[in-house]
Amino acid sequence: MSNAQELYDLARKWFALTPLAIFPVTFAIDAPFGRFSPSKDSIFLVDGIKSWIFMELISPAFFIYTFLHSPLSPTGASPSLSLNHPPTLLSALFLLHYLNRALISPLRTPSRSKSHILVPLSAVAFNSVNGSLLGTYLSSPAASAFLSDAFARPRFWAGVALWALGLAGNIVHDEILLNIRRKAKAKGKARDSNGAAKDDDNNGKVKKNAQEHYAIPHGLLYRFISYPNYFCEWTEWLGFALAASPAPSFTSFAAFLATVSPPWLFLFSEFFLMFPRAWKGHKWYHSRFPDYPKERKAVIPFLL
Repeated sequence: MSNAQELYDLARKWFALTPLAIFPVTFAIDAPFGRFSPSKDSIFLVDGIKSWIFMELISPAFFIYTFLHSPLSPTGASPSLSLNHPPTLLSALFLLHYLNRALISPLRTPSRSKSHILVPLSAVAFNSVNGSLLGTYLSSPAASAFLSDAFARPRFWAGVALWALGLAGNIVHDEILLNIRRKAKAKGKARDSNGAAKDDDNNGKVKKNAQEHYAIPHGLLYRFISYPNYFCEWTEWLGFALAASPAPSFTSFAAFLATVSPPWLFLFSEFFLMFPRAWKGHKWYHSRFPDYPKERKAVIPFLL
């Protein structure tokens, strides 16, 4: 077995284990960004938008590097870059997601709370491994073999369609949140122009509500759940995994570790890392807004 294969298998197994270990911890600790950003200023707080762009660009950067270098290929040759090549088409879908996630969405965001430096550092570590694993897999002989007749299989196109549906849902529900922030920002400017938006702390300093851009979102899947953007992202990566690789074995945990591929690891990791935040954010909405809809679930319609 080559060194590249050994490193790939080791990273794949640890990437399966780490989210499982972190899952219970994140129920007890609020990741310090967004609505859970620390209220007190600190040298460890960084700009929310800039740090988001930096940490999210890591994943496509590592993906592109490993995909082009194809470390598991016996010849080391780069895969075809034609969209008629199924692994390359899936790579384009992955990069399209991150074009929106890392650049378009944050650059259109009118405001974002500061993040503790641990958040982008943790995200850089996650995205480095995830991007590398996915790029390595999609350029590997195993992916080429599985996807050799992909365009003739309904499963592939069903997965791509599910991916597209998830991406569209993610974007439109994020747009609802962005509109809340835009309205809050415009309202704040109007108050400032009238001299009524500032509170004097008796030292000549200005205090502003750090969470003024939060409100109850409405529309589409917000009728049923508090975090439809999370649900749609899981839908997106479920479709991607269905299209890109065989499902892992669930006969035993050892069998799972032996057979799980990076597309499925990404999906499972997203669930285990995002579900606790969605659950706690759902509780936060209820505590902050007394009129928050009682019938809404947290992140899975009608269930959770």
